[in-house]
This record gives sequence, C-alpha cells and structure tokens, in this order.
Amino acid sequence: MDNPQNPDNSPEWERRTLEKLAFAALNEQKAGRRWGVFFKALTFIYLSVVLLAVVDWGADSEHHERHTAMVSLNGVIQSKGEANAEKLMAALQSAFEEKNSVGVVLRINSPGGSPVQAGMINDEIHRLRAKYPEKPLYAVVEDMCASGGYYVAVAADKIYVNKSSIVGSIGVLMDGFGFTGTMDKAGVERRLLTAGENKGFLDPFSPQAPQHKAHAQLLLDDIHRQFIDVVKAGRGKRLKETEDTFSGLFWSGQQAIELGLADQLGNLDFVAREIVKAEDIIDYTRHENVAERLAKRFGAAFGDSSVRALKSLSVLR
Repeated sequence: MDNPQNPDNSPEWERRTLEKLAFAALNEQKAGRRWGVFFKALTFIYLSVVLLAVVDWGADSEHHERHTAMVSLNGVIQSKGEANAEKLMAALQSAFEEKNSVGVVLRINSPGGSPVQAGMINDEIHRLRAKYPEKPLYAVVEDMCASGGYYVAVAADKIYVNKSSIVGSIGVLMDGFGFTGTMDKAGVERRLLTAGENKGFLDPFSPQAPQHKAHAQLLLDDIHRQFIDVVKAGRGKRLKETEDTFSGLFWSGQQAIELGLADQLGNLDFVAREIVKAEDIIDYTRHENVAERLAKRFGAAFGDSSVRALKSLSVLR
C-alpha cells in the first residue's frame, strides 16, 4: 500500500512534476521561436545593407553620351504584373527626362491585357511627347503586339515590326464559364442571395439573364469604341480601314504595314542606328532587382514566422 505521507508516492506530486515538465518544454519552444524571428530579422537587415552597397539599382545614364533610350513592355499588361502602367510610365518618364537621350524606343512583346492599364500608358506617352516634342518615340514590335499591346503602340510616332510579328486584335472580350447544366446533372442546387437585383451579374452558377448579357455587350461595345478611337487618332491617314480592321483579327507584320497598322520593317538596333541616329542603347526598363526579390521572399517567410510565433504565444498565455 502506498504511504500517503511519502511524497515520492503521492499522485499529487506526480501531477505537479508533469506540469512543470510540460510548461518547461512549452517555454523552451516559445524562446526558440522568438530567437528564430530575431535572427531572421537580423539577417534581413544585414543582407539589405550589403545589397544597398553592391547592387546596381538602375541605368546610370550620367556616364553615357548621346544615346537611344529603350523601355521594354513584355508580357500581359496588368496591374499586378511586370508590364503594368506604374512601372512603364516611370521608365518612360526617366527616358524622356534624360538630357543625353535623343530618342525613345518602346520595345513591345505583349498579347494585350487590361484596357485601363494600356490606356494609362497611352495617355502618358502622349503627355511626354507633347512635353518633349524634340524627342521622338518609336514602337518596335518583336513577336507580338496585340490588343492592349497595340493600344499602347499606336501612341508612338511610328511602329516598326518584323515581317512575322503578330499585330492587331483590335477588340474587347469578357469570358467566363457556365456550370448550370453540370450542376443539374450532379444534383447541386445554387443558393445565391443578393441585395440589388443585378448584384449576381453573370454569376457562372446561375442561368444567364438576357438583361445581363445585353448590359455586358453595351459595356464591351463602349470600350471597343474607345479602342477604335485611339487607333484612328494614333494612325491617322496611314490607316487603311477595312471591314475587318476593328473586328478583333490579327495580321503578320508585313500585312500590318500594308493595312497601315504599322509603318516599316525594323528591329531595335535598326531603329537606334538608322532612325534615331544614336547607336548606343540604354535600357530604362524598371526591372525587379535582386534586393527586391530577396526582400519579398524573406519578408514573406519572416511574416509567416512572426504570425506563427504570435499565434503560439497567444495560445500559451
């Protein structure tokens, strides 16, 4: 029989001992998390200082004489991507403002994207051309200059293409899917509650309402008309309009020249050498540098660790 006077055999003593061991382990985990967050922050600060000292943060045009300024528009034009209005506009501003640049080339390889972003870039090009009338801007198309990409290109003084480039696609689309038939077969019922009779506009899980489709078409037609007006204003009398010009079709670079959608065959080097007459090319494109990529990755990891640490601390209080 256990002796109640002997603490070594007391159940209460065993419980207290286990509690002490458990809390000691938990405190050790908390301390480890805190030190982990501290050392990550310290490493981030150290790397930031090093990168600030050694990374090339952009083109140092002060050390260049007369040159052609180049800005690249690559990929889908969208606010969250590399080809967004903010970066393109900042790069174009730097290119125009630089006293040693005698011409600007916008090198385009884009299938299109946001009409809003493309419109902002188009407007900025017109503003800069008016502010610096002595400094021309030429668009040079590589593989593709379609839809929103062409929306931007028509703001240039001239458009140069490769004979096999894809040019055009002057149109607007709104796409999606409808799952009502699939849901019926699967026996799934859609329960959509809205405040406002049109709040469920084009909901993919509900039958398409005729009034919603009609309204969407009005919206697309309005944006399409804006696109057409921009093309006509940019190309002027050079444009040889046909019934297919604004239909959304696209053409080869050679065909685009014949239709007045582009001006001449030529690449970046040709335009810099023969048109701008400044063979030295300086890239003003805003690239995401090593420090920014590292900061994003480390910042995400640091934030995730901090959140986990805060959650664990809040639970253990």
